[in-house]
Amino acid sequence: MGSSSGEEGEEEWVPPSRRPELADVAPLPQADGPCPVVSIAYRGDFHEVMDYFRALYAAGERSPRALRLTADAIHLNPGNYTVWHFRRVVLEALDADLLLEMHFVDQIAESNPKNYQVWHHKRWLAEKIGPDAANSEHDFTRKILAMDAKNYHAWSHRQWVLQALGGWESELQYCNQLLEEDVFNNSAWNQRYLVVTRSPILGGLAAMRDSEVDYTVEAIMVNPQNESPWRYLRGLYKDDNNLLVADNRISDACLKVLNKDWTCVFALSFLLDLLRMGLQPSDELKGTIEAMENSDPETGHADIAVAVCSILQKCDPLRINYWSWYQTTLSS
Repeated sequence: MGSSSGEEGEEEWVPPSRRPELADVAPLPQADGPCPVVSIAYRGDFHEVMDYFRALYAAGERSPRALRLTADAIHLNPGNYTVWHFRRVVLEALDADLLLEMHFVDQIAESNPKNYQVWHHKRWLAEKIGPDAANSEHDFTRKILAMDAKNYHAWSHRQWVLQALGGWESELQYCNQLLEEDVFNNSAWNQRYLVVTRSPILGGLAAMRDSEVDYTVEAIMVNPQNESPWRYLRGLYKDDNNLLVADNRISDACLKVLNKDWTCVFALSFLLDLLRMGLQPSDELKGTIEAMENSDPETGHADIAVAVCSILQKCDPLRINYWSWYQTTLSS
């Protein structure tokens, strides 16, 4: 089972019943009642460790041996929140080395990267350590995200560290790196939005909007079927429809995409929303929509928004009922 403590190196594991330091402890068996319906067939080492753990836990013992026993229990079951809680109680009582503890929990997290209890413990430690923990925590989440770019726990922890402890300076560049590696990484797009809107060193959304629109439009042109940049683009004009409609780069992007692929649902739906918000279509845009309609003799609408909605019903059959309903709202 490996080391039974948070210290460096590996030690040969010794069962609790053979440890001199626990000779005075009477194991406390699990209380399953007189007639358990279905008894769980625990492994022998698990059974023994938990019996000794329960004895120390029931006695409320805050000691080095209690801390070592929690490590044994965690190695056997990293998801036991009671053990993690008791470990924190013991750590505080002993005024233990929290950096050494962070090393211990990082080892557990690498093998259990989607364990709620592990990440909660890391946050508790980082809070105790303070801003000095920021860089190492960012390095660790980078390591985890390199293994799984969509790990919710790692992203949540990283965002908390940024807002509670700092480390914003290189975060936008990190998002750039992730999106260069995989432009479909919706988690990286989400992180980018957090950075742009909340970083205390970038000036906020209003200051970043212009450059971010250029960045996002470029990403859309590379792969128009990637939904993430379309969603991100909409977020850059949060609750400011007039500004969104007035920015010609947006409608131009829709037009360029549709001239190459008139079935692109993301471009069509974005354009439809722009028209609904009051966009006055250019002659070129009108001509493109008319050409798209003329490819199907069954369609033909004087109103360009209705025409786009009609096209969407054909290009996006899974949501034909939605677009049909949407068209009725335009007519009314």
